[in-house]
Amino acid sequence: MAHVILGADAIHAPLTGIGRYAYELAMRLPECEGVESLRFYSLGQWISSEAVQARAKTVSTDELNKPTLRRVLAGNKLAVRAYSTLMPIWSRWRMQKERHALFHSPNYFLPPFPGKSVATIHDLSHIVCPQFHPAARVELLKRDLPRTMERADFLITDAESVRREVIEHFSWPEDRIGTVPLGVDASFHPRGAEDTLPILQRFGLEHGAYSLYVGTIEPRKNLARVIRAYGALPESLRMRHPLVLAGSRGWQAGEIHDLMTRGASAGWLKYLDFVPQEDLPFLYAGARLFCFPSLYEGFGLPPLEAMASGVAVLTSSTSSLPEVVGDVGLQVQPEDEKSIAEALLHALQDEGWRTRASEAGVTRAHAFTWAQCAKNTSAIYTHLMP
Repeated sequence: MAHVILGADAIHAPLTGIGRYAYELAMRLPECEGVESLRFYSLGQWISSEAVQARAKTVSTDELNKPTLRRVLAGNKLAVRAYSTLMPIWSRWRMQKERHALFHSPNYFLPPFPGKSVATIHDLSHIVCPQFHPAARVELLKRDLPRTMERADFLITDAESVRREVIEHFSWPEDRIGTVPLGVDASFHPRGAEDTLPILQRFGLEHGAYSLYVGTIEPRKNLARVIRAYGALPESLRMRHPLVLAGSRGWQAGEIHDLMTRGASAGWLKYLDFVPQEDLPFLYAGARLFCFPSLYEGFGLPPLEAMASGVAVLTSSTSSLPEVVGDVGLQVQPEDEKSIAEALLHALQDEGWRTRASEAGVTRAHAFTWAQCAKNTSAIYTHLMP
């Protein structure tokens, strides 16, 4: 039975990606066999379960765009360097009595810890495609991730493709790294037009009449090619089934926003910006097609959420995405703009394919649950601390 300390730095609203993963573990690990106790550690401090839940509350768009300390420091190389130097010293002092516990960082970085240590490595995009990240983030990961490797007793990845990348890039022992797929929340399930109507009306959308992308607006998501491919579709098809983009404004996205503006002016593209978590299940379920031909993903929660919602998925044939969608999704080479356009045309017009993909997607999504993710994670703890 393990006394577990879970790093909670990533848990803050809005819960997307790593934050969602960390929060689901925080809520579900106490129910798992092998977990004797669970405590939370964040930014050098112990925090309560109530504080973790409070952090996860949904924020408004205005709150999301405020210049918080976290965002200000993220782009400051000197601040990043000072933080990464001083925090391990502080953590070493705080943790010196915890040699009989296990520390799990769900977000790459491990502090010095006297007991067993586990880290989740979600992807190696800073190595595979560094051009898609701010320079300060790439520098931080290149400097501090090797320190995690030195401190970790075991590593977890979300997908087998990332597991293989870690083994290759870091010469990591195969018996000290395992894959634990992520889960999908039960709020994502098929919904009829009556159910989605109140939310879709607010966004000016019609059930079953739009293509959807959900995620940060950033180059790695391949949105420039998606928008150009959509613009190459017959005008009548574009106007009947507009492309809807939902997600916070990211980095290096000038070209993407220019293309978005042109598409919106022509009437076949709509940008919703950040969409609150409680609205996303309805937005997914109302879509005709989900478009996610990303250039690189460590897992890809949005395609899984779309499948669970009964929506056909168009995605990439690269990185981890085939592991998520299997033979259910329509897969394309993400750098082939013509192939993306052809796949969009097929997916939007072929009613029979969409029906089959919708039904098969729901079935496939049932295999991915947060309860199973937590159970598999706790099994790793038991392996390290039998």
